[in-house]
Amino acid sequence: MTTGWRVLVIEAFDPAGMELLSSAPNVTVDVVGSPSEPGFDGLLKAAHGVTLRMTPFPAELIQAAPSLRVVSRHGVGYDTVDVEALTRRRIPLAVVNESNPATVAEHTLALMLALARHLKAYDSALRAGDFAWRLRAESVELFGKTVLLVGFGRIGREVARRCAAFSMEVLVYDPHVPTGEIARAGGSPAGGLMAALGAADFVSLHAPLGPETRSLINAQALACMKPGAILVNTARGGLIDEPALAAALAEGRLAGAGLDVFAPQPPAPDNPLLGMDNVILTPHSAGMTREGAARIGKACAQNVLDGLEGRLDPGNVVNPETLEAEASSVGAP
Repeated sequence: MTTGWRVLVIEAFDPAGMELLSSAPNVTVDVVGSPSEPGFDGLLKAAHGVTLRMTPFPAELIQAAPSLRVVSRHGVGYDTVDVEALTRRRIPLAVVNESNPATVAEHTLALMLALARHLKAYDSALRAGDFAWRLRAESVELFGKTVLLVGFGRIGREVARRCAAFSMEVLVYDPHVPTGEIARAGGSPAGGLMAALGAADFVSLHAPLGPETRSLINAQALACMKPGAILVNTARGGLIDEPALAAALAEGRLAGAGLDVFAPQPPAPDNPLLGMDNVILTPHSAGMTREGAARIGKACAQNVLDGLEGRLDPGNVVNPETLEAEASSVGAP
């Protein structure tokens, strides 16, 4: 590797990934918890590479980093990053595409199962001494039910495989994936979102957050869902109109919701979803198993090192048009 690189880590990640960075020859690693820390401006100005978790990285921060050559996201989403501002500077944004699809898929199924089988209620009843709660038979099975996957990228496809193992019918709504590709992956293409919502017992969100998908599950969409359906979101909080969801749950139109993501994050203390018994909430932790955290951390670190060397995998780059410029600029700063 060439000499003199500085990498700014905004929010430290798994020790395996941090060790990969710190052990790289001729790389100096600076770590901050947030941009509000003293000395951040100077560290950003000197940085050739930046790693990000959920900290927003807007145009003003990008402009304040004149030496910046690569940004590496600790995850697959990038709605908190100004990609256009990076692209104007010919700076690649890398994500960790292959590190945690199975991890998030497992969490998705865990939420579906916990809600379907009323695990919160059964646990509370038993702890309160009400063993007879078992006789209510209020839980439902996944077997034979229909699940609608909204978004069919890497994570959506992993969820589809697991749902198929439970003998569920898998509907898929993703206008960006050809119907033949969906069918080959074991799903049934859904022609329209609203009609598909009405056919599904479970709806699981796996779409990216953008102008087309923000508040995709709004009051109208929730009204189209089958009465008693269950909604799960392990993608991005902004996909759901949370007040509309709270109203649908309070009115009993939906049986429950499992949410790993919120808008904003963390959710406000007065968010009504926090007080609902038919909601299971987790703190954006779907991909954060011990194994998953290590994989993501190492992939994030490797991406920033590869970016400094000009050998990023195009499959990990959100704005691949920047790679030619990146390769031509390799060398000591």
